[in-house]
Amino acid sequence: MRWAVVAGSLLLAGMAQADSWPSRLIKATIPFGAGSAADVVPRLVFDRLSAELGQAIVVENRPGAGGTIGTGAIAKADADGYNILAQSSALSISPAIYPKLPFDITKDLSSALMIGVSANVMIVPVSRPWKTVEDFIVDARARPGGIAFGSVGVGSATHISAEKFRLAAGIETTHVPYRGGAEVIADILGGRIDFYFCPLATALPLIKEGRVRALVISTSKRVTDLPDVPTPAEAGLKNAESIFWLGVFMPAKTPRDIIEKFYHAGIKLLAEPSMQESLAKLGIEPLPMTPAEMDAFVAREVAENLEVIRAAGIKP
Repeated sequence: MRWAVVAGSLLLAGMAQADSWPSRLIKATIPFGAGSAADVVPRLVFDRLSAELGQAIVVENRPGAGGTIGTGAIAKADADGYNILAQSSALSISPAIYPKLPFDITKDLSSALMIGVSANVMIVPVSRPWKTVEDFIVDARARPGGIAFGSVGVGSATHISAEKFRLAAGIETTHVPYRGGAEVIADILGGRIDFYFCPLATALPLIKEGRVRALVISTSKRVTDLPDVPTPAEAGLKNAESIFWLGVFMPAKTPRDIIEKFYHAGIKLLAEPSMQESLAKLGIEPLPMTPAEMDAFVAREVAENLEVIRAAGIKP
């Protein structure tokens, strides 16, 4: 009886906490550099979600180590609903890249909201001679290690997309990791590296302006905004598809009622036509799922990425 009373008291306390949440500003950590899709898209969502929740969401960028530095900070932060994390596909890659992480994504983080998914698109400098992905592969096979690609860090989603492509194409390339997407783009535009599997949201304006050339999309279907860019399968490549997703997480011990309240506010916002239009302009498509479904999705991604990382021999 005593334990039942205690459990009931805790449940009521949790419900009361959720009812009053949020009563002050919320701190959101983005573990990547400013200007990348993993930064721009969550900022857009948080800006509008602030109005929905009635409290400001203040964003801080904490890049480094493939997103694990900022992620670790939130994994160990106070689980009171005022510390949230905007992460990407990189989250499901980091356990395989960094086996001794000081946190466990399945135990220390809880999914709160799936923002959506996008394709990565392989872009190259317009100064390069490749007009098609087939041209690129022929040249790369003739020059093992002579072609360099950029990513936003070892084990990032942009890195894994490139490695899956490389393995499928049977080519050897040189990986050049950067701290953020803006630096990779600068070196693509300057012709200092040869290709980058860039999130569609970031790549689209550059492609439309003719500042870079798109050779292949990372998904199993062509995208509306780039109807002439083939998929890996269309280019004769097997098991080279990948998606770029963005979502929001909280420390695992955050009260479930708070997570659910955040989730419902988020899906209400994401269902608004104006929000969907804004995300579509950034190449983001909705991928509706509950927090529990999102937890299972991330777990599957972890297992799949482990296989790719082992095959590619990726090390931090």
